[in-house]
Amino acid sequence: MQRKRLFCCMMAVFILACLLAIPALAASGDVSGAIEETWRAASAQIKTVVDNVVFPALDMILVIAFFMKTGAAYFDYRKHGQFEWTAPAILLACLIFTLTAPSYIWGIVGM
Repeated sequence: MQRKRLFCCMMAVFILACLLAIPALAASGDVSGAIEETWRAASAQIKTVVDNVVFPALDMILVIAFFMKTGAAYFDYRKHGQFEWTAPAILLACLIFTLTAPSYIWGIVGM
């Protein structure tokens, strides 16, 4: 009885999905041309948003994490007498990478 009920529910969902599906077609039939035109129109906006929002947000997060990890490593040094360099060094390398990335990343991507 439960299998029959599950089968009926699945068939109802499948039929509803088929009825509500809308085919997406390009007006002239040239899908790649439409995609390339949209990319050309949006690429400048994408570059501006990434340069002015994404990279500064990543930099801020990495700076906060770097200083917190360096502080924690210092307190561990005071407690145990050995300074752990690995985590602060990795965070510093990531921070340097994200600070310099906007100058060369668009050449790699091809924009």
